Amino acid sequence: MPDFTDKELLQIVEFGEVDRVEFKESLSSGAAESIREAICAFANDLPRHEKPGFVFVGVKNDKTIAGLPVTDELLVQLANMKTDGNIVPPPSLNVEKRVLQGKEIAIVTVQPSDSPPVRFKGAIHIRTGPRRGIATAQDERILNEKRRYGDRPFDLYPVPTANISDLNLTQFENEYLPQVVTAEILAANERTSEERLAATKMIASIDEPIATVLGILVLGKNPQDYLSGAYVQFLRIDGNDLADPIVDDENIGGTITDLLRRLDEKLIAHNRTAVDFTTTVVEQRTELYPIPALQQVARNAVMHRTYEATNAPIRVSWFNNRIEIFSPGGAFGVVTAANFGQPGLTDYRNPNLAEAMKNLGYVQRFGVGIPTARRLLTEAGHPEPKFDIYDTNVLVTIEAVPKP
Repeated sequence: MPDFTDKELLQIVEFGEVDRVEFKESLSSGAAESIREAICAFANDLPRHEKPGFVFVGVKNDKTIAGLPVTDELLVQLANMKTDGNIVPPPSLNVEKRVLQGKEIAIVTVQPSDSPPVRFKGAIHIRTGPRRGIATAQDERILNEKRRYGDRPFDLYPVPTANISDLNLTQFENEYLPQVVTAEILAANERTSEERLAATKMIASIDEPIATVLGILVLGKNPQDYLSGAYVQFLRIDGNDLADPIVDDENIGGTITDLLRRLDEKLIAHNRTAVDFTTTVVEQRTELYPIPALQQVARNAVMHRTYEATNAPIRVSWFNNRIEIFSPGGAFGVVTAANFGQPGLTDYRNPNLAEAMKNLGYVQRFGVGIPTARRLLTEAGHPEPKFDIYDTNVLVTIEAVPKP
């Protein structure tokens, strides 16, 4: 909140908890849970304030400043609420330390989401005055309409020629929905199939039952009929140049689940294990590459690539001395060529696809994929992966372990 003076902040505190302000005396375990609920509610912005909400940590319910020591660790804990995977799609928030009346407080500023509804642990939290609650079916409809007329990211654009019949509803009801919505809400069974599809952003709205880009990617019966570049071209080349013989060539399509599963199978199949039984008395087996590192980079490419205005696929080219992963779409938002891959630094071209991949189990938390891949490759003896960031694409090069 750099635009607010200390006097203005004190005036906000004096006014008390309202639908855009919440107080927490500390960051105890129970308080951390309710802070996440408040972040979710502020991001949903059901009253349509179109203004940020604020969580004051270090302020008591009676409006007095508690004098909480605001350490770097506490600020990191608050900032990590954006990327720990519990709130999806990831909210836009800022965390800072301020000093009021000579005492430290932390302030979390949450911007309204352009992709509501936002969920915390499968529940849509909203705020009416100082009260937090769970969204009703009517609340969800309001949030869906808010999204419909807002500045939507491309993954929520409707696909004009695709309707509900182009989505796999059996997969949606039996596999995807239970991962998204809490058991209590599912058990209530207050919502029609169209309402559930709209609330999970698979269709544009109840009144506009057209499949979104997200719906086609996650549930489409034939996704590439509508998004022709949404596939991975896999090449295994017996050599170090594109002109060398190709021993495996496949275009891997289908839904996100099918695509990532089949790509994993390819990576595992070509990751031959070297066997050493000459230098030690015990046979030792060594994989060419750490599979989790390759998965992190590949899934990062699928999540962050551009699906708009391009027919270019992701390309995974496996040479004898390296693997190259090409992704259409350059750096996005706050992520630049200079800071690409820094831990905790994230922005989302496809925030709702990121949410879906989290729901499907392909992401545990956000913002750690590239740092994790770097660590795993270093531990396995590989050179530092190379990232070439351009305006229209990203190329990642992972070199084999140098031969002694």
